[in-house]
Amino acid sequence: MTIAHDDVRVDMRVAAVSTMSMAAALNLALADAIESDPEVVVFGEDVGALGGVFRITDGLTARFGEDRCFDTPLAESGIVGTAVGMAMNGMRPVVELQFDAFALPAFEQIVSHVAKLGNRTRGAVRMPLVIRIPFGGGIGGVEHHCDSSEAYYAHTPGLTVVSPSTPQDAYSMLRAAIASPDPVIFLEPKKLYWTKGEVDTSVVAEIGTARVARDGTDVTLIAYGASVPLALEAADVAASEGRSVQVIDIRSLSPFDDETVTAAVRATGRAVVIAEAPGFASVASEIQARVFERCFEYLEAPVRRVTGFDTPYAPPKLEHWYLPDVDRVLDAIDSLHWEDAS
Repeated sequence: MTIAHDDVRVDMRVAAVSTMSMAAALNLALADAIESDPEVVVFGEDVGALGGVFRITDGLTARFGEDRCFDTPLAESGIVGTAVGMAMNGMRPVVELQFDAFALPAFEQIVSHVAKLGNRTRGAVRMPLVIRIPFGGGIGGVEHHCDSSEAYYAHTPGLTVVSPSTPQDAYSMLRAAIASPDPVIFLEPKKLYWTKGEVDTSVVAEIGTARVARDGTDVTLIAYGASVPLALEAADVAASEGRSVQVIDIRSLSPFDDETVTAAVRATGRAVVIAEAPGFASVASEIQARVFERCFEYLEAPVRRVTGFDTPYAPPKLEHWYLPDVDRVLDAIDSLHWEDAS
């Protein structure tokens, strides 16, 4: 793995570059995958005529027909179980589970079958399926609409777990996930669905690599999903106070890009991990531990975490108190023993 500011472009098609929202980028990725591979099929609750609760699949049924994009009953375990059978028979199902917490009725299918069939059959049966899950807060939703359950999936061997933070990565990583021979949990930060950016459809993402989102020399902020724009905002404020802040977008929670993160933290000597999920036994905890193990001799201060609180998700009126914000990130940066710097 390498520290890469831009993904390597290996697709020889003429680049199609345009500005679009993350939601539109995901829709385009699904459409391009369906069009290019007859084995790709998209299904889930209300993904057909309605276009999904967040309209990510809008227009796909009208364009490609009900054989390629269709609705299912409200039965998440059945949705994923059906996808397992399809994948076993050579298809590439892409399923949408409406919200993070709604995926939990399918958790047994995911852990017992999706994650393990490849190992159980010594590679004879692969699971080329993608499970799309909108996750995280920031939309004023109630608790079971704003969960961040990524630790469950990242802790499960056999699953690839990714989360984009830009429209470009949303497109490129979803295309890579659909092309993968193994199962991918594709976590979509719903707070970012309507953010816009350039998308180049010729860019091919490499799952398992982090991205340097901003260069800096004093401290490294490590984030993923909706926490990446927060890290960039905090870096801008810190820069106005004279601190040079680097931002690493993890993108791939599992497999994890130790090489990029380790090189970044060794260079700055200070690190803060940012995530929306509760901090106890979390992905943020794992990142913190890995940085300590690999960078201890290079650290000028303890690695800090800025996370959600260890409580159920807050009601809408209290959401802004629950989610990490710029002030909490700046407080964490200020605590990194700057008085000891020579």
